[in-house]
Amino acid sequence: MNHRSKLAQRLGEGLAAQQQAGLLRTRQVQPQSLLDFAGNDYLGLASSQVLNTLAAEALTEVACGSGASPLVSGYCRTHQALEAKLCQRTGHEAALLFCSGFSANQALMKTLFSDADTVLADKLVHASIIDGLKDSGARLRRFLHNDAASAAAMAQKQSVTALITESVFSMDGDCAPLSQLRQLCDEQNAWLIVDDAHGFAIPRDDGGACDSQFADVQLVTFGKALGCQGAALLGSQLFVDYMVANCRHYIYSTALSPLAAQLALSALSLVDTPIRQQPLLDNIRLFRALCQQAGLSLLPSDTPIQPLLVGDNDTVMALAAALRQRGILVGAIRPPTVPVGSARLRITLSARHSRQDIEYLVSVLGELLPPQSQVEPQI
Repeated sequence: MNHRSKLAQRLGEGLAAQQQAGLLRTRQVQPQSLLDFAGNDYLGLASSQVLNTLAAEALTEVACGSGASPLVSGYCRTHQALEAKLCQRTGHEAALLFCSGFSANQALMKTLFSDADTVLADKLVHASIIDGLKDSGARLRRFLHNDAASAAAMAQKQSVTALITESVFSMDGDCAPLSQLRQLCDEQNAWLIVDDAHGFAIPRDDGGACDSQFADVQLVTFGKALGCQGAALLGSQLFVDYMVANCRHYIYSTALSPLAAQLALSALSLVDTPIRQQPLLDNIRLFRALCQQAGLSLLPSDTPIQPLLVGDNDTVMALAAALRQRGILVGAIRPPTVPVGSARLRITLSARHSRQDIEYLVSVLGELLPPQSQVEPQI
């Protein structure tokens, strides 16, 4: 490699600038001995013996690889069965499988929209949505986070094709006002598109869940609650037929592994059991109660995502390092993933955590953070 080339120099300068700003991202293998409060394995299936056993059984029934794109020879009965099961659960007419939620969101935005469209999106929607919309050429207008009135005010000023939100926001853990947004879309004759990656199959005290009642198009992923890999777009038969015929991500990519599809299908039969759902609800309540007792101020969230705002990039990295030294893995989230000034510890809870795990985490947080030390988010 020519390290003196213009491109190599630019890459080096870019990394140096990120390092100076406290924004450099790097990889590291995480020891299994760490207590994991960073991942999205909300129901504890990813590391469960039951899913490992089902994976071993699936290997005797389905292929590891699909071998081709879905429109060539890569679409099999396992894919079809998973799509049918997802439709049965959500009430949608049809489904389309992808290898990841990021690719599904990008594919959706780039295929549906063009420069003839105006799209409203919550200010905090996922990067994959923003990237896809930019590539589509659509006019993007971003309304205040979870503010249906802000969305309505924008919709009154222009003809809107669709409104996009997340069901559960990945960095704040709060939930979108889906009923109000649905009503607005009905009034505007626009589609409501919901990224349900962090809400799908997750129990909520209020019973809230996204389905065909709310969303014209719903994205679900298999790498969170289902504990495996892949994603799906759900909607009308018209929508899916159009995507199959026109979506370049789908037409020109090797189809999701049949093994991954079979695992997702198996996981769907496990997620609604009390042994998975109730421990997660109990852990969320316990964590919030213990934080309140310890004087740790959390953002309002009844989901597994429990952010603790810090504000400063260097401080949040130091806190994550200190937690790691005490045997705890917590995500340190910085801009541009979150707004400037709202760096945070993103604590995620799972059904697999024990009471002792959560008590230890809160005890260490109480030692490292002074009570009520958080900043207000700048959104």
